[in-house]
Amino acid sequence: MDIAINPLYVVGWIWLGIFIGCLAGFFLCSMMTSSRNVELEAEISHHIFVRNALKEEIFKLENQSKPTPRKKRNLRVKSLKVGDN
Repeated sequence: MDIAINPLYVVGWIWLGIFIGCLAGFFLCSMMTSSRNVELEAEISHHIFVRNALKEEIFKLENQSKPTPRKKRNLRVKSLKVGDN
């Protein structure tokens, strides 16, 4: 049994395999990049939230008034006599 295979038939199957492989590769790459983009966007929004919180804290510290100074104590030293018990 000698079966002759048409070379054009084989080339057609090869091109079909290449086409389907390219489509599958493109689909797989797009799915992987979209999930990575979602992670990066979530990280960016977290960093923006932290930055805004730190800005608010800096403004609170800068606008904070100085504390009032303590009142001086009026303590007078009592005279001590040497030799008194």
